[in-house]
Amino acid sequence: MTQPTPIRRSRRPRLLDLFCCQGGAARSYADAGFDVTGVDIAPQPRYPFPFIQADAVAFIREHGGKFDVIHASPPCQHDSECQRIQGRAHPDLIAPTRAALESTGRPYVIENVRGAVAKLHRPVMLCGPMFGVRTYRHRYFETGGGFTLTTPGHPAHTAPQAKMGRPVPDGWYGQYVGNFSGVAQARRVMGVPWMNRDGIRECIPPAYTRHIGTALLAQLETAVAA
Repeated sequence: MTQPTPIRRSRRPRLLDLFCCQGGAARSYADAGFDVTGVDIAPQPRYPFPFIQADAVAFIREHGGKFDVIHASPPCQHDSECQRIQGRAHPDLIAPTRAALESTGRPYVIENVRGAVAKLHRPVMLCGPMFGVRTYRHRYFETGGGFTLTTPGHPAHTAPQAKMGRPVPDGWYGQYVGNFSGVAQARRVMGVPWMNRDGIRECIPPAYTRHIGTALLAQLETAVAA
């Protein structure tokens, strides 16, 4: 088991952002008060914070204990309905990611899509309208290492949703997945002005991790005060 480095509160807490892609999760973690470092197996030139190209699971095992908190978004393609329809095979990394996270002794978050819910431990669902984001992008968050998360009220889905890949009429919500149209609109709606289409269609809206990051900081501060 990796021995975690003692947490010191003379600095901003360090957050490790695994499978980071273009940094949707990272943005609001940084705004909440974390020093964020991203790790991804592929180059991520659009990632807005310090970045390390590496295998995420191996990186957790070697370096995870040096961070105060770890967020992981294992690739969702294995559990994506679209990928199954197309008959594409992708690795299932949720279980090995969790095992590596648990070895660090740090608070952690694992994020994934609806198709992965059965593999996640008591996940909390977050949705765009909970935070004023005009898209129904349900994402599921398992927490561990002593961290727990509450679910905000879930507003009814009253706005119509444009079909996948179609232009979004006024007053409708978009589905910014696949080869969608309207990248500029998606950037505004999701709050990710630095991303291209590839990043947008897979990202977590930063509003979601603003909620998570605030809760994480409150827990860390309570632990230090105890």
